[in-house]
Amino acid sequence: MNRYILSTLSIVLLLSCSSQKTMAVSPPPTPTPPATSTSCYWQQHVDYSMDIDMDVNNYQYKGKQELVYTNNSPDVLDKVFYHLYFNAFQPGSEMDVRSRTIADPDSRVGDRISKLSPDEIGYIKVNALKQNGVDLKHETVGTVLEVALAKPIQPGESVTFNMLFDAQVPVQIRRSGRNSKEGVALSMTQWYPKLAEYDFEGWHADPYIGREFIGVWGDYDVKLTINKDYIVGGTGYLQGETKVEGNKKTLHFKAPNVHDFTWAADPDYIHDTKQVPNGPLLNFYYKNTLSSEHKQNWKKLQSKTVEMMQYFSEHIGNYPYDQYSVIQGGDGGMEYAMCTLITGQRSFGSLAGVTAHELAHTWFQFLLASNEAKHEWMDEGFTTYISNWAMNDIFNEGKANPVENAYKGYIYLATSGKEQPLTTHADRYTYNQSYGISAYSKGAVFMSQLGYVIGDDNLKKTIKKYFTDFAFKHPKPLDIIRTAEKVSGLELDWYLTDFGQTINTIDYGVKSIDSNTMTLERIGVMPMPLDLTVTYTDGKTEDFYIPLQIMRGEKPTTATIAKDWAWAYPTYTLQTAKPVQSVQIDPKALMADIDKENNKK
Repeated sequence: MNRYILSTLSIVLLLSCSSQKTMAVSPPPTPTPPATSTSCYWQQHVDYSMDIDMDVNNYQYKGKQELVYTNNSPDVLDKVFYHLYFNAFQPGSEMDVRSRTIADPDSRVGDRISKLSPDEIGYIKVNALKQNGVDLKHETVGTVLEVALAKPIQPGESVTFNMLFDAQVPVQIRRSGRNSKEGVALSMTQWYPKLAEYDFEGWHADPYIGREFIGVWGDYDVKLTINKDYIVGGTGYLQGETKVEGNKKTLHFKAPNVHDFTWAADPDYIHDTKQVPNGPLLNFYYKNTLSSEHKQNWKKLQSKTVEMMQYFSEHIGNYPYDQYSVIQGGDGGMEYAMCTLITGQRSFGSLAGVTAHELAHTWFQFLLASNEAKHEWMDEGFTTYISNWAMNDIFNEGKANPVENAYKGYIYLATSGKEQPLTTHADRYTYNQSYGISAYSKGAVFMSQLGYVIGDDNLKKTIKKYFTDFAFKHPKPLDIIRTAEKVSGLELDWYLTDFGQTINTIDYGVKSIDSNTMTLERIGVMPMPLDLTVTYTDGKTEDFYIPLQIMRGEKPTTATIAKDWAWAYPTYTLQTAKPVQSVQIDPKALMADIDKENNKK
């Protein structure tokens, strides 16, 4: 039994990104529990109703929030926690201090937070909070609201929290904010009091220091009042007619079955749409003030985004929603519920590349939704892998290995003395560079190299089955490796242990060749099966496959299968029928061997 899957629950499905027109909401199918589960799966559920009044003159807003929280856990809860992300954008915050003390600060942040004036900072101030009508004691601790409940929440019980809050949008610094360098007025991400996740591991009330997120699935009903000239794109379906009173309008959005709600707004947005055949409607929001070249890039992007949507639906799983939005905003590229915010002043290649990456996150971040604070590589790395392949195929790049740069990045880190294992909490990496290479490059290599271990066809089947079995269920590292085991029939716990939980490295070499006898050696600690090509003295070649004994089987191959190599033996002897001229280990360079100089002799 998969220990991560616990009681049946009406699990949630995401719908789509907003377009400013009335859309019908089609109820999503209820996913079945994973193939590995029993009837003990559970996850919490939240339903948000919010009324927001935004003043675009001072970038302050008032909020009313009603939250219905259902405790599907077997535990009695006597406290809850909310994230107040905007509090990170204040001098002296953990994000500020960490940015000023880490050896290689993010250049987008640097010391900028420390220099914010009172009218430039971000904040969320909770003025009142009730549980089923009873006032609650609460304390704001940085970016987390600690709440003592008036009455414990019993297993299976639903309670209603009512909150009043005031907030201010910070100057654009990291992901969220106002008045970006490209002139986008509002990038409203992580902008509301958001209930923290509680699962079988307990509460995940991490402070916001700079990394990413995990959220609770639920339904959102949001009424946003804002200046009537602002065009809004983001999460959810617009309901009915927009109400206009004076110089303000009220937009009513519903977003069933998501774990976040995001929006962006600007009076100068161009809003284009593009229909995916037999798929969702794509929305594109970008500034009218862009140069003609950049506007043309956004136009060219639209048909390519259709191809990207089709590619990911084919290679991972069907996109189950009616819309998706690509929005100019933020400070780089960042995925959110049913949309992405990206900077827009880019070359076409850069614009397409970042869109492919952020769109791929829809599957690995918003549909599978692993905990990015603990397992960021499962999102960033897997997204990097599939988006690199998408770019290669859609743009006919012709690369034999589209993930080659990720291998180079990982090997650089692995030999730098600065690597930390992928089990490191995202906030605890000593260097930002180590975090980035680990999450993006090593995570991508994890997936690519898994294909080397189990075979390309098995990897393709693994990705699809992983999505089918674990969408909407917050999978953990064991879930991807157990899926690969079920598909391939091989034992793969060693792969997750060594590559995913340690900094053990791979290094195999050709030690010697003596006529028709060759000796190979394992220099690194991490075990691997080996592909090798032997060139004989007569000029002919033969491919061999040396299985790893602890795999208890072999991947599909047309190569000559040699005897198993047991890990504890540092050397391995292979004999051939003819004299050998040379030997090449891993001729396709799909193994993350840290020293390729000794792979050939």
